[in-house]
Formats: sequence, structure tokens, C-alpha cells
Amino acid sequence: MSHVVVVGSFNVDHVWNCATLPRLGETLSGRYHTGPGGKGFNQAVAAARAGAETGFLCALGDDDGGRQARALAEADGIDLRVHDSSQPTGTAGIYVDEAGHNTIVIGAGANADLSVAWLGRQAEALTGARILLSQLESPLDSVLEAMRLARASGTTTMLNPAPANAQCLRELLAAADILTPNETEFAALLERHTSHRIESETIATTSDAQLHRLCRTLLPRGTVVITLGAAGAFVSHREDQLRGDDAPFYRVAADKVAPVDTTGAGDAFNGALAAAYAAAHVHAHPFAEHVRFANRYAGLSTEHVGAALAMPRLTAAG
Repeated sequence: MSHVVVVGSFNVDHVWNCATLPRLGETLSGRYHTGPGGKGFNQAVAAARAGAETGFLCALGDDDGGRQARALAEADGIDLRVHDSSQPTGTAGIYVDEAGHNTIVIGAGANADLSVAWLGRQAEALTGARILLSQLESPLDSVLEAMRLARASGTTTMLNPAPANAQCLRELLAAADILTPNETEFAALLERHTSHRIESETIATTSDAQLHRLCRTLLPRGTVVITLGAAGAFVSHREDQLRGDDAPFYRVAADKVAPVDTTGAGDAFNGALAAAYAAAHVHAHPFAEHVRFANRYAGLSTEHVGAALAMPRLTAAG
């Protein structure tokens, strides 16, 4: 059985590197390349290259993109389970500026066909995992079904509530043992599901105690890990479930890196965190160690161009 199972999206990424991001009505010159991506696939590749036995459940079209996904999954030893779709395989258009910042447009394609009924038939894969990792580029009712099936068998559920504009349901939060938003996603979730508001730009400088209170309001029964980019990560646990840590909340600093492309950094963090936490079922370590490893892994991923193919192998991150 896989230690980590990822349910999510596969996209063919079309990427333009420009000096600056294009403004409304502006035409820029840039360098183009294409490669595999999608939050689900990026995270599955990260988990596999970080050392976990990894399964990936997704929907693909009968086209070059779908064939690419199958070949790449096989090359990384990922147990791929596919819902065959009549739609084209998902795509993404990505602009990246010289500082490594990006803007992205997604064409869901086959990803929109990942169904509740098909996931129900994958119960064996979902319930046999140590960690189920999901995101929000797939139909939300299907993501919820996967999380419920996994959790019912004792599998730890990890939800990366991305992208930020996805309508993350309260039921999804309730089904998550570990929630991993970035600053923008955390602010959006607070505004949607609580009476609190916070500007995403101020989260990194907000006091630890205040951030902990906000996390407990948003996810009273689970662990929240807010990724803060170059500022590292903030962790908030339920007071009686510290996952091996000594404190209910703390920060983990990021390693110094020279970023080239941040497109898949969040996915790198999530895949590496899932891999490290799954391994902890064999070798017990404090949760903070897993976050430190995920920070380091995500930082290394930004030093290379691309998304899935930029994911470091364990020997480079360890």
C-alpha cells in the first residue's frame, strides 16, 4: 500500500518567463516552455521524490497530456489510478517574472470529471494510506468523498486549500486533520468561515499568539500550517494533540535560497510534509522536524524552473 495517496489534478503547464508580469492590454516578449503540472501531480511527485511510496488518483484525457502523465508517474514509481475522461487533459497558462512571482490561469478539462462514484471505487487505495493529501483543483464533492473515506479508516487527512479563490466548504475543513494554507488562502478562509478578517500581507508579522487564536477558530480540532514563503511557516496545534511537539504553536524559519521560479513551491512543501509525516509512523519525530524538512524541500524546488519536474529528489533535500 502507498504511504501517501494524493487525490487531485494533472495539468500540462504552458509557461512564459517575462521581465515583469503583463498588465491589462500589455503585450510582452518572453521565453516559453511547457511541462507537467497541476497541484495534485506536483504534490504526488514531491512526495515520491521525498521518499514516500506514493499513489495518485486523477482524471486524464485520451491525448498527449494524458500519455505524458502516465509516463512520468511510471518514471517516478507513482501508483497512478486514472478516471478516463472524454475531455482534454487539464492545462494551465503561467506567467513568471524575474523575481519568480507568477500568475496562473487553469483550464480544468478532464480534472472536472473526477467523480464521487469513481473515487468510491478507489476505497482500497484511500483507506490503505497513512496520509491522504488533497487540494481544490478537483470537484469539491469528490475531494470531500475521498477525505471522508480515508478518515473513516483512520488515515490522516491533509488538505491544501488551494487555489485561494476555490470555494472551500466548511465540510472540507471539518474532514481535515491537517490544513496547509498559504497567507492568501488563510485570509480567505477566515473571511469565509469565521467572523475574523486579516490582511494576507500582515500575517507574517502578526503575533504568534494572535495567529494561534485565529487558527483555533478556523480549525478547532486539527493542525494548521500556514506557509509564509521566505518567512517560513507557522504551526498551530490543538492543545491536546501536539503531534510530538513541545508547544501548541511556533514558527519554523525558511532556508536561504536563490529563487528562480516559485510556481510549485507550495506543492513541494505539501508533498514533502506528507512524505515526512507518513514516515513518522515508522520513526517517531516531532511534527516540527517534518515542517523543517518541507521548508527546506520547498526552498530547493524554487531554484529550478518548472513545477513537477523541479521537485528535488530526496538526496538533494536531505
